[in-house]
Amino acid sequence: MNKIKQLWSNLQSSFWFTPSLIVLFSAAFAAAMIEADSAGSDQWLAQWPRLFGSGAEGARGMMSTIAGSMMTVVGVMFSMILVVLALASSQYTSRILRNFMSSRVTQVVLGIFAGIFTYCLIVLRTIRSGDEGAFVPNLAVFFGFVLALGGVVALMFFIHHIASSIQASSIISSVAEETIAVIDRLFPEKLGRGPGEDDDGQTLSPLSGRNWRAVRASQNGYIQSVNNAALLRLARKRKSIVRMEHGIGDFVVRNSPLASLALENPPDHETIAALQDTFSISSYRTVEQDAAFGIRQIVDMALKALSPGINDTTTAVMCVDYLTAIMAQLAPRQIPSSHRYEEGQLRVIAKGPSFESLLSEAFDQIRGNATGNVAIMLRMLGAVQTIASVTAGPSRRRALRDQVQWIAELAERTLESAHDRARIETRLAHVCEALETEPALYPDEEK
Repeated sequence: MNKIKQLWSNLQSSFWFTPSLIVLFSAAFAAAMIEADSAGSDQWLAQWPRLFGSGAEGARGMMSTIAGSMMTVVGVMFSMILVVLALASSQYTSRILRNFMSSRVTQVVLGIFAGIFTYCLIVLRTIRSGDEGAFVPNLAVFFGFVLALGGVVALMFFIHHIASSIQASSIISSVAEETIAVIDRLFPEKLGRGPGEDDDGQTLSPLSGRNWRAVRASQNGYIQSVNNAALLRLARKRKSIVRMEHGIGDFVVRNSPLASLALENPPDHETIAALQDTFSISSYRTVEQDAAFGIRQIVDMALKALSPGINDTTTAVMCVDYLTAIMAQLAPRQIPSSHRYEEGQLRVIAKGPSFESLLSEAFDQIRGNATGNVAIMLRMLGAVQTIASVTAGPSRRRALRDQVQWIAELAERTLESAHDRARIETRLAHVCEALETEPALYPDEEK
């Protein structure tokens, strides 16, 4: 199942799959229009000869012109896309290229032009002059003209889409929305007014005396996803415990331990194959089950913006703002326990993210590259204040206090201006006050 999902994800993010479907539909539509002409369904067009009537040579000329124009436009579009990909890679980070490639607008517009070209070729093949037994599919030619007009509209919309999507704000917003959607799917519950600690909630079974048998990875790559249901079924079927040695987003080396089973005897080939199949491993990371990768993309854009060669503080500030939105969405959520039980029996020991690890992923490297940049420091302190307003767990608030302390140390060490130091101290006072104040209840928790 994981391999099927991975294949479907690769198809959706490719430049050829959606356009190929549109081309096939265009070919079927052309055949249907030609068949309708053959059945005499275009007789109503004869009432408007100046608009729809034309001889074989005129129809051929128009279809040939449209087909040639469409292929010219396709070539121009591919050139534009390659320029945008190169610019995005150099200006931001190469990790966002997959977002551009999976853009549904780009794929559909490419498919529209390739489909119009295919439609015109098929219709052009059926047009015959008098010597060959005259046949001019007026209905099909008319729809070819309509499709050409639609192609012009699609081209204008595509140019607008490219100009909008290359802006830093659009890229960061798109990655953040995708990451927030993943957080909503993976961590759907809020913490409420309780302690909010990510504990297991059950007494752990004694694990020290167990004999762990390692199952090794079959290939090099990043773990994209894990089929948790299949992992639980495997543990139940073998009456064992599965312990993940690597979490989603980790890089695994071929023949290194991927997971371990608590078994007296080494696992058979069927068990090894079944366990390996629950992990989806590829040469790149995806956001599907890996919220940390969404955060990683935004952090990379911030680091690129703060580099001496670019020095774009505004883009880095936008990155901090959207990282704040992501962490604020995660802060009131209950992250599932790493120990998974079934009927009171421990079955799976998973490796997953924690609030503290994701917070470090979001802010540590940006803080390390914000030396002397008072705008970034102030924004990060504001981010901590915002996240603290929705964070109830003591361990999470301790992690936020650590971030505040490290930012204060950075400011004290790198800021020379007395005015900048005063601004930082004022903001620090507000943030410390927010960290001492319990967050308000959510509206749905007050009921």
